[in-house]
Amino acid sequence: MKPQAPAFHDESDVLFLDAEEVEQSSEDDHWFLPGPMEEEPDYLPPGPRAEPREAEVLDDWRKAEAGHAARLARVAGRVGALDDRLKRSPEGWRHRLALIEAADLSWFAGDRIGPDRIAIWISMRLSGVQEDPAALARVGWAVRRLTGGPGPEVDLSAFLDRRDPENMVDDAEPFADRAGGWLNLMAQAAELHPITRACTGYHLWSLAGLGQQGDRMEAAVTAARIATSEGKGAVFAPLAMGGAGGLRAGGPPADRLARWLEGMETACLTAMRHLDDIEAWSARAEAEMTPLSGKTPRALRAVLTEWPLVSAPMGEVLTNASRAAVQRNLAWMEARGLIREVTGQGRFKIWVAARS
Repeated sequence: MKPQAPAFHDESDVLFLDAEEVEQSSEDDHWFLPGPMEEEPDYLPPGPRAEPREAEVLDDWRKAEAGHAARLARVAGRVGALDDRLKRSPEGWRHRLALIEAADLSWFAGDRIGPDRIAIWISMRLSGVQEDPAALARVGWAVRRLTGGPGPEVDLSAFLDRRDPENMVDDAEPFADRAGGWLNLMAQAAELHPITRACTGYHLWSLAGLGQQGDRMEAAVTAARIATSEGKGAVFAPLAMGGAGGLRAGGPPADRLARWLEGMETACLTAMRHLDDIEAWSARAEAEMTPLSGKTPRALRAVLTEWPLVSAPMGEVLTNASRAAVQRNLAWMEARGLIREVTGQGRFKIWVAARS
């Protein structure tokens, strides 16, 4: 019988087989562990969306402007007509529109301060016991910015009064950073029409982190100034007169711009009608008050043209006449139907121009 040759094994093969057996045994021993992650259903909530880049944001607004070019041209014509009208009008007309716009914006912002309270606060710094001084200060700021001064794109911190001592807080520097970011976006949108740029700036206000103190009022006043930055007569473009639907947020830029244009057109038409009425009233009042002598009748007529509502103490302060002279002239004007009293009270009466 032929003897068998001895069997020779490669040592590496043995090691390889042993490793496979150990791995299989290890996997069998750990049967209680969960399977691979990809085999499990994904129960995790979606993570935060990445913020769109500045270029993408502005591209959306450029496309929105292109899509509403015809409507934008029509609204720009309305704003231009208002600008030309105010360029040829008395200074008091701009102040009157600013008071009305500030009152409407205060309702939109939630402060709900009427034109009578605004007039008394601004002219005499008087407030009621239950009135919010901060709200009155906000609306007073709005009237100042809607009647003149450098625009927001010149110095936003100064425009918002964030340099006042009472407003200097620990986050002053972070605010400067946020303001710089917003101004940078506005600079990149310089090729947009001022009306579109105003809408863009308004809706990017909170996104830039500026919505900390009275954000909606500040954003709206800032946008109103930007929209007419190229004007010669109008200091601002009205946004809230006749309703503040154009200031409502929500939807893509195309929808926001459509609402903005519709709201601004309505506000401009409301402002023009208001100026027509006060111009007609001024002519009628001047004709009827010609027989009256002295400076008080003429000064009081100018006050009633500039302010939507006037009380006897206001008339005394604004005309620098005696209380008796003011009350006498107000009574004369009321008797002839030039003004009417709106409170129905025996004291603290307020009059408005009786426009026909």
